[in-house]
Formats: sequence, C-alpha cells, structure tokens
Amino acid sequence: MKFSIERGVLLKAVSQSQSVVERRNTIPILGNVLIEAAGDVVSFRATDLDIEIIDKTSANIERGGATTVSATMLNDIVRKLPDGSLVSLSDDGTSGRLIVEAGRSNFSLATLPKEDFPLMASSDYESNFYVPAGVLRRLFDKSKFAISTEETRYYLNGVYMHTSDGEGGKVLRCVATDGHRLARIDENLPDGASNMPGVIVPRKTVTELRKMLDNDEAQIAVSVSATKVRFATSDITLTSKVIDGTFPDYTRVIPKSHTRTLEVDSAQFSQAVDRVSTVSSERSRTVKLTLSRDRLVVSVNAPDSGTAEEELSVEYKDEDLEIGFNAKYLLEIANQVERDSAVFMFNSSGDPTLMREGNDNSAIYVVMPMRV
Repeated sequence: MKFSIERGVLLKAVSQSQSVVERRNTIPILGNVLIEAAGDVVSFRATDLDIEIIDKTSANIERGGATTVSATMLNDIVRKLPDGSLVSLSDDGTSGRLIVEAGRSNFSLATLPKEDFPLMASSDYESNFYVPAGVLRRLFDKSKFAISTEETRYYLNGVYMHTSDGEGGKVLRCVATDGHRLARIDENLPDGASNMPGVIVPRKTVTELRKMLDNDEAQIAVSVSATKVRFATSDITLTSKVIDGTFPDYTRVIPKSHTRTLEVDSAQFSQAVDRVSTVSSERSRTVKLTLSRDRLVVSVNAPDSGTAEEELSVEYKDEDLEIGFNAKYLLEIANQVERDSAVFMFNSSGDPTLMREGNDNSAIYVVMPMRV
C-alpha cells in the first residue's frame, strides 16, 4: 500500500476515527485504525465494538492495500505536521511497519495484521430515511444535556429517538432524562420513518454524530433496526449499537396542566441565574425564584458563602409563588432557548415545572424543584 494525501484532509479523517478509540484497551487491535486504499479512495475505520466509524476520502494512490496502525499515534503525528504539507503513507506488507513521510519528517510505525481488525456485523435495517443535518443537530443538541450519567440506570444513558404524535401529526422525537430534568424535542417526521422502531442512542454515539452535522445542506441517511442505528453522509458512516433496555414512559412526568404561567426574557433570565448562583455552595446550588405580579426575584442564600438576589420585570398575573431549583439544571434548560422569551408553567413549589420556548411546543423541558 502506498498513497499520498494533503495533511488537512488526512487529519480530518484520522481525528474523526481516532475519537471512537478507547484510550485504554485490553485488546491491542482496538487501539488501531484500519486504513484501506483502493482505486482513488482511502478509508479509515475505527471501532470500540459498540461504535464503528468509517471516513472515506480521495487520495493519490500508487499501490492499493490495507493495514492497521495506532489511531492516537497517527493522529498526533499528523496534527503536528506543517499545514499544507503532502503526507505519504506506505506499507510493504512484510516489514510490519507503516512509513509516514512529510517533507523532512519520517516516521516508522508498528502495525498489526488487517485480518485481526474486527468488523461490525452488518444489520438488516427496518427503516431507512433521510434527515437534513440541521434537523438532526437540533434534535440531539437540545436533548443531550439531560442524558443521565448514572451507570446503574443504563437505559437513561442516551437519547430516546422514536416516532410519536405531535400537535400537527406524526413527529420524529428525541427525549432524554436523568430523573431530575427532561427534554423532549420534535421535528416533522421524514418520509420513510413511520415504521421506525424506537431506539436509545448512546451518549458516546450522540457525541460522535455531532461532528457530522455542521453542514446544514447535508442530508444524513439514517438507518434504524432494533439493535443498531446508522448515520451516513457521502464521506462518513457511523454505525452504533443501541442501548438494550426499555426507556421509561416519559409522558407520565410531563405536567398536563398548570395554574401559574411566567414569561421572561430568556437571555436576561439565564444571565441572572448565572450571576446569583456564583455565591451558592457547590453541594446544593439551589436558586430560589420568588414570583409576584409582573416581578421575579432570583435569589441564593448560602450561609457558608453569602447571599445574592436579582430582580427581573416579567409577565406574571397569577398567585404569588416561591420555588427552588438546582442552578445547574435551570441554567442548562435556559441555555436551550433560541427565542426571545421563555415560558415557565408551574403548579406548586413541589410539582415538576414545564418550560417551553415562547409559544413553540416542539421543544419542551421539565425540571424537578428543590426544597428552599
């Protein structure tokens, strides 16, 4: 195998694949990237046995072939090469070494046989459809903050992607929750997705997928089965196992009605919470919202460090209310709002609070209160 490729193109392909590789591996081959050159295309494949990513790019190929080499080492080398340099990679198949050359730099890297590299078994996907990158980005970006990090509740360690009934008909929906807060995001159902099985996309897969979604013009081919999900562009294919578990009935925790409604400027609210929470103790980080007619006071009382409060003009016509929240949870939800106003819907100081962006019900958030 021998080919040459521009450093920037190589870095993009290698960094995408090496991010899947786990730093600590008991199986050496899983620390490697499989490089395959044929025709005028080079593919870089990496896996941790749960996720597999393939990045294809064009290159000037003199001799086809395949080998595997340490993904992190190759990434570090390419990252440190000069911008714009032409990189040559060659492997004679017998020495067990991959030669990497760029200008006056020369590296000889240990390889492992390509036959030892595990390939993810192909799957028959029950549903295949296309989604614009911007749509997928919104679905996952607005929900991923609520993914649980508690390993014992493994079925909450991802985003539940499924079809459901929205206000205007069938929707593609992403939901995430950790038991303290919940995010539910809807988009119009793409053609061909109506029979899609509901799947829990793992946190690591969501992180890797995000790197594919920067180009709003790109169409992402999505394939879903009961055990796997695949996202693909013309250059990159990301295949992942889904979490083998049942996502809980999240509809039970979404309040069906409310007795109090607060409308507040989202940017002002977020900044106020951020400022006053500076003095709260790290352990509780409780922020109290005190509501009266057209007035909101955001306050913190931390006996060990101090107090803080900030008053905001808001739209509020209902009974007075005092309610407390974890500052971090409140900030993360407030930071999702892309509209000018955030609307909070309360019942009492002990009930879950619902938040939406203005009058848009396609993105709703639920947060559990704290005692103040």
